[in-house]
Amino acid sequence: MSNMSAMKKRLLKTLAESISEQVDLFNTAEVECLIHDYNVLLGEPTPPGKGVPGLDRAKFRSILHNTFGISDDLMMDRVFRTFDRDNDSSVSTKEWIAGLSIFLRGSLDDKIKCNFRVYDLNDDTFVSIEEVYHMLKNCLPGLPTKEERDEGVKDLVEITFKRMDRDHDGKMSLPDFEQSVKEENLLLEAFGTCLPNFKRVEAFERRVFRELKK
Repeated sequence: MSNMSAMKKRLLKTLAESISEQVDLFNTAEVECLIHDYNVLLGEPTPPGKGVPGLDRAKFRSILHNTFGISDDLMMDRVFRTFDRDNDSSVSTKEWIAGLSIFLRGSLDDKIKCNFRVYDLNDDTFVSIEEVYHMLKNCLPGLPTKEERDEGVKDLVEITFKRMDRDHDGKMSLPDFEQSVKEENLLLEAFGTCLPNFKRVEAFERRVFRELKK
Protein backbone atom coordinates (compact mmCIF):
# COMPACT_ATOMS: atom_id res chain seq x y z
CA MET A 1 0.00 0.00 0.00
CA SER A 2 3.08 2.25 0.18
CA ASN A 3 2.76 3.38 -3.48
CA MET A 4 -0.81 4.69 -3.16
CA SER A 5 -1.46 8.36 -3.85
CA ALA A 6 -2.50 10.60 -0.97
CA MET A 7 -6.01 10.89 -2.42
CA LYS A 8 -6.43 7.12 -2.66
CA LYS A 9 -5.15 6.71 0.87
CA ARG A 10 -7.71 9.22 2.17
CA LEU A 11 -10.52 7.46 0.30
CA LEU A 12 -9.36 4.09 1.59
CA LYS A 13 -9.24 5.37 5.17
CA THR A 14 -12.74 6.87 4.89
CA LEU A 15 -14.16 3.62 3.55
CA ALA A 16 -12.32 1.60 6.20
CA GLU A 17 -13.66 3.81 9.00
CA SER A 18 -17.20 3.41 7.66
CA ILE A 19 -16.94 -0.39 7.44
CA SER A 20 -15.17 -0.79 10.80
CA GLU A 21 -18.10 0.97 12.48
CA GLN A 22 -20.37 -1.82 11.20
CA VAL A 23 -18.03 -4.81 11.61
CA ASP A 24 -17.00 -5.22 15.24
CA LEU A 25 -14.17 -7.72 14.97
CA PHE A 26 -11.66 -5.68 12.91
CA ASN A 27 -10.17 -2.29 13.70
CA THR A 28 -9.81 0.45 11.07
CA ALA A 29 -6.20 -0.43 10.19
CA GLU A 30 -7.13 -4.09 9.70
CA VAL A 31 -10.11 -3.13 7.54
CA GLU A 32 -7.79 -1.01 5.36
CA CYS A 33 -5.60 -4.08 4.83
CA LEU A 34 -8.64 -6.21 3.99
CA ILE A 35 -9.91 -3.63 1.47
CA HIS A 36 -6.50 -3.54 -0.20
CA ASP A 37 -6.41 -7.34 -0.39
CA TYR A 38 -9.98 -7.40 -1.74
CA ASN A 39 -9.00 -5.00 -4.53
CA VAL A 40 -6.03 -7.22 -5.42
CA LEU A 41 -8.31 -10.29 -5.52
CA LEU A 42 -10.85 -8.41 -7.61
CA GLY A 43 -8.29 -7.41 -10.22
CA GLU A 44 -9.37 -4.77 -12.72
CA PRO A 45 -12.47 -2.81 -11.57
CA THR A 46 -15.63 -3.51 -13.57
CA PRO A 47 -16.34 -0.63 -16.01
CA PRO A 48 -19.63 1.24 -15.48
CA GLY A 49 -22.54 -0.54 -17.15
CA LYS A 50 -20.63 -3.81 -17.47
CA GLY A 51 -22.12 -5.62 -14.48
CA VAL A 52 -21.98 -5.44 -10.72
CA PRO A 53 -18.46 -4.73 -9.38
CA GLY A 54 -17.39 -7.27 -6.79
CA LEU A 55 -16.25 -10.86 -6.42
CA ASP A 56 -18.35 -13.06 -8.67
CA ARG A 57 -19.13 -16.69 -7.88
CA ALA A 58 -16.17 -18.09 -9.86
CA LYS A 59 -13.57 -15.83 -8.19
CA PHE A 60 -15.12 -16.40 -4.79
CA ARG A 61 -15.05 -20.19 -5.19
CA SER A 62 -11.40 -20.02 -6.26
CA ILE A 63 -10.52 -18.06 -3.11
CA LEU A 64 -12.46 -20.47 -0.88
CA HIS A 65 -10.61 -23.41 -2.40
CA ASN A 66 -7.09 -22.00 -2.69
CA THR A 67 -6.97 -19.79 0.41
CA PHE A 68 -9.37 -21.40 2.87
CA GLY A 69 -9.27 -25.07 1.85
CA ILE A 70 -13.00 -25.47 1.18
CA SER A 71 -13.47 -27.73 -1.83
CA ASP A 72 -16.99 -29.19 -1.87
CA ASP A 73 -19.00 -27.61 -4.71
CA LEU A 74 -22.25 -27.42 -2.77
CA MET A 75 -20.58 -25.92 0.32
CA MET A 76 -18.74 -23.32 -1.77
CA ASP A 77 -21.98 -22.21 -3.42
CA ARG A 78 -23.77 -22.01 -0.08
CA VAL A 79 -20.94 -20.03 1.55
CA PHE A 80 -21.12 -17.64 -1.41
CA ARG A 81 -24.82 -17.14 -0.63
CA THR A 82 -24.07 -16.35 3.03
CA PHE A 83 -21.51 -13.69 2.03
CA ASP A 84 -23.72 -12.24 -0.73
CA ARG A 85 -26.25 -10.69 1.65
CA ASP A 86 -28.09 -8.63 -0.98
CA ASN A 87 -28.35 -11.55 -3.44
CA ASP A 88 -26.93 -9.63 -6.40
CA SER A 89 -24.58 -12.51 -7.38
CA SER A 90 -21.55 -10.49 -6.35
CA VAL A 91 -19.70 -10.06 -3.03
CA SER A 92 -19.01 -6.39 -2.34
CA THR A 93 -16.19 -4.99 -0.22
CA LYS A 94 -18.44 -4.63 2.82
CA GLU A 95 -19.97 -8.11 2.35
CA TRP A 96 -16.48 -9.62 2.01
CA ILE A 97 -15.23 -8.05 5.23
CA ALA A 98 -18.43 -8.85 7.16
CA GLY A 99 -18.16 -12.48 6.04
CA LEU A 100 -14.47 -12.66 6.90
CA SER A 101 -15.19 -11.36 10.40
CA ILE A 102 -17.04 -14.64 11.07
CA PHE A 103 -14.58 -16.78 9.09
CA LEU A 104 -11.55 -15.40 10.92
CA ARG A 105 -12.73 -14.25 14.33
CA GLY A 106 -16.35 -15.22 14.84
CA SER A 107 -17.55 -16.63 18.14
CA LEU A 108 -19.09 -20.08 18.35
CA ASP A 109 -22.53 -18.44 18.27
CA ASP A 110 -21.58 -16.51 15.09
CA LYS A 111 -20.37 -19.70 13.42
CA ILE A 112 -23.45 -21.68 14.45
CA LYS A 113 -25.71 -19.10 12.77
CA CYS A 114 -23.47 -18.92 9.71
CA ASN A 115 -23.28 -22.70 9.23
CA PHE A 116 -26.99 -23.14 9.77
CA ARG A 117 -27.61 -20.69 6.91
CA VAL A 118 -25.18 -22.70 4.76
CA TYR A 119 -26.97 -25.98 5.54
CA ASP A 120 -30.48 -24.54 5.03
CA LEU A 121 -30.37 -25.27 1.32
CA ASN A 122 -33.79 -23.86 0.40
CA ASP A 123 -33.56 -20.89 2.80
CA ASP A 124 -36.80 -21.76 4.64
CA THR A 125 -35.17 -21.38 8.11
CA PHE A 126 -35.16 -25.16 8.70
CA VAL A 127 -32.91 -28.05 7.69
CA SER A 128 -34.87 -31.08 6.51
CA ILE A 129 -33.76 -34.70 6.47
CA GLU A 130 -33.81 -34.50 2.65
CA GLU A 131 -31.36 -31.59 2.77
CA VAL A 132 -29.08 -33.52 5.13
CA TYR A 133 -29.15 -36.51 2.78
CA HIS A 134 -28.29 -34.24 -0.17
CA MET A 135 -25.30 -32.81 1.71
CA LEU A 136 -24.02 -36.20 2.93
CA LYS A 137 -24.82 -38.39 -0.08
CA ASN A 138 -21.15 -38.63 -1.11
CA CYS A 139 -19.65 -38.96 2.38
CA LEU A 140 -18.92 -42.73 2.27
CA PRO A 141 -16.86 -43.20 -0.92
CA GLY A 142 -14.92 -46.15 0.51
CA LEU A 143 -17.79 -48.64 0.44
CA PRO A 144 -17.50 -51.04 -2.51
CA THR A 145 -20.96 -50.82 -4.11
CA LYS A 146 -23.48 -48.06 -4.74
CA GLU A 147 -26.12 -49.99 -2.80
CA GLU A 148 -23.87 -50.21 0.26
CA ARG A 149 -22.97 -46.51 -0.01
CA ASP A 150 -26.63 -45.49 -0.33
CA GLU A 151 -27.66 -47.66 2.61
CA GLY A 152 -24.76 -46.45 4.74
CA VAL A 153 -25.54 -42.79 4.01
CA LYS A 154 -29.24 -43.35 4.72
CA ASP A 155 -28.43 -44.89 8.12
CA LEU A 156 -25.95 -42.11 8.96
CA VAL A 157 -28.42 -39.38 8.00
CA GLU A 158 -31.23 -40.91 10.04
CA ILE A 159 -29.05 -41.33 13.14
CA THR A 160 -27.59 -37.82 12.88
CA PHE A 161 -30.91 -36.15 12.14
CA LYS A 162 -32.68 -37.93 14.97
CA ARG A 163 -29.97 -36.77 17.37
CA MET A 164 -30.10 -33.13 16.23
CA ASP A 165 -33.87 -32.72 15.79
CA ARG A 166 -34.22 -31.93 19.47
CA ASP A 167 -38.00 -31.37 19.56
CA HIS A 168 -38.70 -34.31 17.20
CA ASP A 169 -40.90 -32.29 14.84
CA GLY A 170 -39.29 -33.72 11.69
CA LYS A 171 -37.20 -30.64 10.88
CA MET A 172 -34.11 -29.07 12.36
CA SER A 173 -34.43 -25.48 13.54
CA LEU A 174 -31.63 -23.09 14.47
CA PRO A 175 -32.26 -23.73 18.21
CA ASP A 176 -32.02 -27.50 17.53
CA PHE A 177 -28.72 -27.03 15.72
CA GLU A 178 -27.38 -24.61 18.34
CA GLN A 179 -28.16 -26.92 21.25
CA SER A 180 -26.59 -29.89 19.48
CA VAL A 181 -23.39 -28.02 18.60
CA LYS A 182 -22.99 -26.57 22.09
CA GLU A 183 -23.22 -30.08 23.53
CA GLU A 184 -20.79 -31.48 20.93
CA ASN A 185 -18.71 -28.87 19.04
CA LEU A 186 -17.74 -31.34 16.29
CA LEU A 187 -21.33 -31.13 15.02
CA LEU A 188 -20.68 -27.52 13.90
CA GLU A 189 -19.61 -28.88 10.51
CA ALA A 190 -21.62 -32.11 10.62
CA PHE A 191 -23.00 -31.68 7.10
CA GLY A 192 -19.94 -30.35 5.30
CA THR A 193 -16.79 -28.25 5.75
CA CYS A 194 -17.73 -24.60 5.33
CA LEU A 195 -15.24 -22.84 7.64
CA PRO A 196 -11.44 -22.57 7.35
CA ASN A 197 -9.28 -24.40 9.86
CA PHE A 198 -6.98 -22.61 12.30
CA LYS A 199 -3.87 -22.93 10.11
CA ARG A 200 -5.66 -21.41 7.11
CA VAL A 201 -6.96 -18.53 9.24
CA GLU A 202 -3.51 -17.90 10.72
CA ALA A 203 -1.86 -17.91 7.28
CA PHE A 204 -4.45 -15.52 5.84
CA GLU A 205 -4.14 -13.05 8.71
CA ARG A 206 -0.35 -13.22 8.64
CA ARG A 207 -0.32 -12.39 4.91
CA VAL A 208 -3.02 -9.70 4.86
CA PHE A 209 -1.99 -7.92 8.07
CA ARG A 210 1.77 -8.21 7.53
CA GLU A 211 2.23 -4.42 7.18
CA LEU A 212 0.72 -3.90 10.62
CA LYS A 213 3.44 -6.09 12.14
CA LYS A 214 6.32 -3.95 10.89
